[in-house]
This record gives sequence, C-alpha cells and structure tokens, in this order.
Amino acid sequence: MSLSRPYHRIYRGFIPGPNSGYSSWAFICDRDYAKNAEHYVRAYTLIQDDLQSIFEYLEPSDECNTAYSYRIHALLMRACIEVEANFKAILEENIFTPPRNRSTNMSDYRKVDASHHLSSYEVMLPIWNGSPRIWRPFEAWKPSRGLSNPGGPGLPWYQAYNASKHDRHDEFKKANFENLVLAVAGLLVVISAQFRDRSFSAGPTALLMSGHDYHPMEASTGSLFRIRYPNDWADSELYGFDWSDLKSQGERFEKFDYDEIPL
Repeated sequence: MSLSRPYHRIYRGFIPGPNSGYSSWAFICDRDYAKNAEHYVRAYTLIQDDLQSIFEYLEPSDECNTAYSYRIHALLMRACIEVEANFKAILEENIFTPPRNRSTNMSDYRKVDASHHLSSYEVMLPIWNGSPRIWRPFEAWKPSRGLSNPGGPGLPWYQAYNASKHDRHDEFKKANFENLVLAVAGLLVVISAQFRDRSFSAGPTALLMSGHDYHPMEASTGSLFRIRYPNDWADSELYGFDWSDLKSQGERFEKFDYDEIPL
C-alpha cells in the first residue's frame, strides 16, 4: 500500500495513476514541506558555480583527479559543510532524538539513506573529458541501509574532508579534484532527494519538454550534472496521493521516524 501523504523534505517514487504527474512534484513547492527550501538550493548552486570556475583552470578529466590546491580545499570544505546542513535540516523537520553526549555526526546522518535511498542515486558530469564518469557518492552506505552499522564503511570524499580539515598540513593532498567533484555530486544528491529539480526561483515555473535530451539521465538543479533517481522503492515506500485534493487539507505532511532506524 502506498503512502497517502508526503514526508517533510523527502522526495521519492510515485505510483502511476490519475493526476500522478502533477502530484509527484507539486507538494515540493508547498512552504510547509521544508523550511527555507530556497536557502539550501541557492547554497548548492553557488557551490556549483564555484566548481565551474575551477573547471576554467582544471579540465574535468581523469588526468586531473589528484590535483590539489587551496581553492579546491576551500570548496571541498564548503560542499561537505552544506551536506551536513541538509542532513541536519532533514532530521530536525522529522522525528529524531539528538544524542545526549555528543553532536550529531555521520553515524546519525547515515539514517537518511533509509528514507531517501541516497545510495541508489547516480550522477554524471557530461562535460567530463574522456570516458563518461558516473558517480554514486553514497554507494558505500547501500549494503547496510536501515541496519545497525557500527564502524561500517565511510564515504571516501567525506573522509577526505574530515582528514584535511583537522590536519591540513599532512592530509592536504586528500582535498583533491576527484574528492571535490564527488562531494559536490553528493550535495546534489541530497538536494535532489529533497527538492528534485525545483529551483524556487522568482521567475515563472518552466514547462520542460522531455524525450529529446542529448545526454542520458535527467537534468538536475543547476544544469551542470545529470542525475538518475532511485528505482528500488518498495511499494509501501511509494507516494500515492492526489495533491489536488491533499493541498487544501490542514495536515498535508507526515514526519518520518528516524528514531526507528538503528545506528
């Protein structure tokens, strides 16, 4: 049985049916769906713009993967901090009891994979010079999705961020071009898993035509990367409401219970 109301800040698959095309995205534009949604999307697009500036000096290619610099390091810090900010917002707007004796960390944020299937997202950079590259920024989480994972596999790009943040002298080279691109792709996944491709711009909503795309996968926020959304939802995880009816109701959204997901 499908879900009759959407969760806060959780975009996911939709059961085909009458009005499902409209219902599958329109709820994202409801202001009660997410606090300051445009703030998080804008932060991502600014980071993407700065990544494109780096592309003016480093060609997106395998040959440049190990390149490192203070500019790359600084942007890696921003991208990973923004990933953390999004995770924190997702947990705060749903049901989550913060740990008593420590700050929230990736052990807590890993729970978001159970609700958003982050580890099933794929991202492609069409302008990559050479063989097409497809990234799965959260793939390391997939084997233990929704399960207890003490000391489980980490995310290499996030580990590079942590290492170079706490010991820049010895770990500086880990803040390299490859980990930067992965971190920005990871941020895009977290943004897309909440807001799909909504930009929340001040302009009119654009009508997009599909079926004639030059690149594979789907267009994404900011139009630099392409993205493939998860297709591994169980029927009980899919949305199945009619937003035309639901949008006028007082209780339009549910809260996902992250306390039920083990650490």
